[in-house]
Amino acid sequence: MKALSPVDQLFLWLEKRQQPMHVAGLQLFSFPEDAGPKYVSELAQHMRDYCSPVAPFNQRLTRRLGQYYWTEDKHFDIDHHFRHEALPKPGRIRELLSLVSAEHSNLLDRERPLWEAHLIEGIRGRQFALYTKIHHSVVDGISAMRMGMRALSTDPDERDLPPVWAYQPKKRSRSLPSNPVDVASSLARLTAGISKQAATVPGLAREIYKVSQKAKKDENYVSIFQAPDTVLNQTVTGSRRFAAQSYSLARLKVIAKAFNCTINTVVLAMCGHALREYMISQNALPDEPLIAMVPMSLRQDDSAGGNQIGMILANLGTHICDPANRLRVVNDSVQEAKERFSQMSPEEILNFTALTMAPTGLNLLTGLAPKWRAFNVVISNVPGPKEPLYWNGAKLKGMYPVSIVLDRIALNITLTSYQDQLEFGLIACRRTLPSMQRLLDYLEQSIRELEIAAGIK
Repeated sequence: MKALSPVDQLFLWLEKRQQPMHVAGLQLFSFPEDAGPKYVSELAQHMRDYCSPVAPFNQRLTRRLGQYYWTEDKHFDIDHHFRHEALPKPGRIRELLSLVSAEHSNLLDRERPLWEAHLIEGIRGRQFALYTKIHHSVVDGISAMRMGMRALSTDPDERDLPPVWAYQPKKRSRSLPSNPVDVASSLARLTAGISKQAATVPGLAREIYKVSQKAKKDENYVSIFQAPDTVLNQTVTGSRRFAAQSYSLARLKVIAKAFNCTINTVVLAMCGHALREYMISQNALPDEPLIAMVPMSLRQDDSAGGNQIGMILANLGTHICDPANRLRVVNDSVQEAKERFSQMSPEEILNFTALTMAPTGLNLLTGLAPKWRAFNVVISNVPGPKEPLYWNGAKLKGMYPVSIVLDRIALNITLTSYQDQLEFGLIACRRTLPSMQRLLDYLEQSIRELEIAAGIK
């Protein structure tokens, strides 16, 4: 048996019926050219034959003296974890997203290994999909995505590839960097290295003072408790709605060059526009700008080791009508945060981030301070593969992250890059944010408006 870390146990403690704590991915494939009429059925049998999974897919929870442990499941049942399903007609992407929404609402069975895989056929245009979900106590979001990608191949002619639960990784998945989006992870890590953290107090106090003073003078500057009360920040139910869309990376690069900013800044401006339009449609746009919590790489060199991640608070400029001005406000907010972190040690960054997220963490654990709010929404951009990938001859057309909705953070926007696309995955509480799928149209609208503002034809 192996004991769970405090961080991983925290994901179990946080889980409630209205707050499932699993992450997932939706992969969309096109049939190989030589695929016959029974292709997906044969593929399903091929996958079902792998009934002896590798770790961590063969591990289930057990508990002793209040401590959770992983132990091998001696009665593993592949039919519980792997499902072969077909979409109802007409088999549009709309029906696919509806199925994922329903499946992502369901809790995983803690008496069994905490994962499921759904092979989905009946999609228009000779396509099929694979929706795979796994509990956050098993792997984090980035690790889960990378595990899924490692099970694919760059060779379209390679066959007999096993499903992800039977794939033998070259390196342990748990050695991958932790997902910087995790509120609970940052709070749990705050308890580690007390002596190092104590030394950060003077520098941290100076930064907090500077932030508070600048926020008094600049209405666009983001302080720790600036996020307004919005429809995004109500209590959530267990029902989810998932929306996904691909956008041209080339278009966003041209916009970024025109405004002399990063693609990540363009993405934030797109989200700001989409949220502004959505809230106007719901008669719920606040006077103050919405604030996003954004994991951001702070690496200044080409090194690969260690975590150099900070969680910044970005002003989304939802109070601004003009798209160019909104993008400038977003960019200034991001650059301000990067400059602040560049003058801090890794320990100071960790503690400043934890302090920033403390109100959210307090609410998640106790619900005692619902009006204390550092941010309204989580927006995370995870780099993905640049080359086309295949699985047993089927080409991967799109890969969409399906993240976690937390109480009083009813929307999570996660995106990843794949070849020349940015793949957006939006997950929300179905009741709190009705017609959330409209955000996809507003994102496309934002691209067009930024192109017009930049004079791009």
